[in-house]
Amino acid sequence: MKTSKNFVIAGMLSLLAVVNVIGQTVVKTKEMNANYVYELEIANKLSTRSAVVNMPVTQLLNAPGNEGLRDFFFTPVKNKTALKGKKIAVIVADGFEEIELTGPVWYFRELGAEVEIVAPKFNPAPERYGLVYPEMSKTHIMAIQYLQPVGWIKFDKTADQIKVDDYDAVFIPGGAWNPDNLRADEDVIKFIQDFNKSGKLIAAICHAPVVLASADILKSRKLTGYWNIQSDLRNAGGIVTEASVVTDGNIITSRHPIDVADFSRAVEIWLAKK
Repeated sequence: MKTSKNFVIAGMLSLLAVVNVIGQTVVKTKEMNANYVYELEIANKLSTRSAVVNMPVTQLLNAPGNEGLRDFFFTPVKNKTALKGKKIAVIVADGFEEIELTGPVWYFRELGAEVEIVAPKFNPAPERYGLVYPEMSKTHIMAIQYLQPVGWIKFDKTADQIKVDDYDAVFIPGGAWNPDNLRADEDVIKFIQDFNKSGKLIAAICHAPVVLASADILKSRKLTGYWNIQSDLRNAGGIVTEASVVTDGNIITSRHPIDVADFSRAVEIWLAKK
């Protein structure tokens, strides 16, 4: 009988222990839920509303005043060998203005040139920055349209793999983020400096001339660029002109996506003479 009582008491104590654990778990769960709700509320206050923006390139081509740009792309190229034998490196990073790369690259290839897309080595930010990179960022670079991410393009090489002797021209597209990524890359800057010493063509459009400023090759050179970087170009010693395209020796610069046609033709004319 005594043994039975002991079993009952032990069972009751075990049950009380379980109830106590359950009670503590419920309390902790409530605390965790309260913390989660609070953290979610703060995270929402630190975040902006998500939105997917669709800006097809046809919208730019069909905009009033861009008839010449539209004709440039929709008129078939007649001389398919104008740049045959020429090799062009497109130096570009994440955040490039889409049509400022795809437009000239399409045109140069239509003229028979070989074009390679060259990006900086993959160099993710420190973990504490809290950034997440898609796997494809190791082999692709991100395009934007006026600060809106719109797609990805695969690159052929990285900047540490290329040589001046391998190319006839270097072309840098714009985009607000792309040049900032490029101008901090030692391989890119060294390549641009060496390319300039060779006398070969360096072409840059929109925000891209700031990369040339970082390479310190603009002193007393005539050039143009996107409106909000023109003061930077002057500070780098450049002589800034408000024009759709400016050619000064081996440097060709342009201002804006709407100038892609003039810019591409200027590169064609320069290379065709060599």
